[in-house]
Amino acid sequence: MSLFEAKERKTRSDKKIDARAEAHLIALLCQSPPNDAPRWKLQMLADCLVELEIVESISKMSISKLLKK
Repeated sequence: MSLFEAKERKTRSDKKIDARAEAHLIALLCQSPPNDAPRWKLQMLADCLVELEIVESISKMSISKLLKK
């Protein structure tokens, strides 16, 4: 393969979060945080998505990347 040949991009079919899960994340952000917390924290959002069985597991960094998007 030469330097100028384009590499074929692989799409990730194993993404942890899809459009439905992203919508749940946005809905969570519109609600008040649990336990009288002053604001949502990334770990709290990740934990809520797991508790609601929206995703099996997700890191706070994944939540951060989603919110930046």
